[in-house]
Amino acid sequence: MTKTNSTMAEQIARAATDFEQERTGHVPKSVTVVLCDNTLVVTLHGTLSPAETDLAKTPAGAAQVQEFHRQLFHDSCDTLRQEIAQITGAAVREVAAEVETTTGTVVHVFTTGTMVQVFLLARSLPAETWSGSGPVEQP
Repeated sequence: MTKTNSTMAEQIARAATDFEQERTGHVPKSVTVVLCDNTLVVTLHGTLSPAETDLAKTPAGAAQVQEFHRQLFHDSCDTLRQEIAQITGAAVREVAAEVETTTGTVVHVFTTGTMVQVFLLARSLPAETWSGSGPVEQP
């Protein structure tokens, strides 16, 4: 996949995959990239090592794995921020990362000061059943 013939989402997914492999040594099983307004959410599925998965089976171990990945992301995310800015043409103002230890999913959120709630569904939804068309204004 080259940057000239792939979508921005595909380019960001590749950049996130490369970033994850470089910083952890693990390649995610899959990557999902979603953009809504000015919030980009990158979800990396199946990223924990077998040792991290075992450690995360206890509440204390899960907290340890989550904190490790948050800190690792915080300390190394500048290169990914720059790559996203280059791909999209928009600067990344804020970042956050969260690890769901039972599934090994890592979520990277790039926002502009808004609260982001990420819900990982148990399964994919067919595109034809999704009817969302954009932000909903509150009365």
